[in-house]
Amino acid sequence: MKKLFDELSYDVSKIATKKYSTSFSFGILALKPSIRPAIYAIYGYVRLADEIVDSFHSYDKEKLLNRLKIETNIALEERISLNPILQSFQETAHKYQIDRKLIDRFLHSMEMDLQKMDYNSDLYNEYIYGSAEVVGLMCLQVFTEGNKEKYEELKSYAMKLGSAFQKVNFLRDLKDDYQILGRTYFPNINISVFDNAVKCQIEKEIETEFTEALNGIKKLPNSSMFGVYLAYKYYLSLFGKIKNTSSQEILKNRIRIPNSQKAFVALKSYLRYKAAFL
Repeated sequence: MKKLFDELSYDVSKIATKKYSTSFSFGILALKPSIRPAIYAIYGYVRLADEIVDSFHSYDKEKLLNRLKIETNIALEERISLNPILQSFQETAHKYQIDRKLIDRFLHSMEMDLQKMDYNSDLYNEYIYGSAEVVGLMCLQVFTEGNKEKYEELKSYAMKLGSAFQKVNFLRDLKDDYQILGRTYFPNINISVFDNAVKCQIEKEIETEFTEALNGIKKLPNSSMFGVYLAYKYYLSLFGKIKNTSSQEILKNRIRIPNSQKAFVALKSYLRYKAAFL
């Protein structure tokens, strides 16, 4: 029965999410059960592409990413894929009418990662849109479950949240991105002169996006509000730790939040959510 293969496909995406991100996994668990598989599917797909450009150093990344792009198009057209992650993603894309342009823009940003480039403001914004903001919009199409008016109302907030998450990731991964992958995403910044003043400037930009995004989280349907709020609080916790870490230390070590602290954040977030949102 194909139903078994579909269930397996979503299970694989769920395993991929748990393997790569405890923060998003906890956040997804706080969503309404009926929409969790779709978010696992989206995360599994974007993680697959991200791994190609970030981790498969001994292989032809361009060839592999192009293959994924071709297989994505075939899966979306034929509504089937033998790749379980692609299968769950294409099914989610059709069920929630995820805009094909969002998928194309995401893959475009992954292609940008294959090139060593100096990011000016335009390229930086182009990359952020494709790598993070469109992912937020894909998830929003699931959260709003076909309510186009609600989707349009929350669209800008979802983009701000995706952007803030990505920029926190950039700061967290600054060392590895530069030393291992040869990338520096922040525009007009020379890593050799990255100091606390430059770091503070980036943090102010992120703080503004987090503040705006929270206004949108409060307007989400109840089925997704706490799950997104929890992911927001996890990233806010990581961001707070980054803010309290010097620029030179960030260039030496990757900042992390231990799972024990994430559990504490989850409890505090739930109590705050009940008090302020319900």
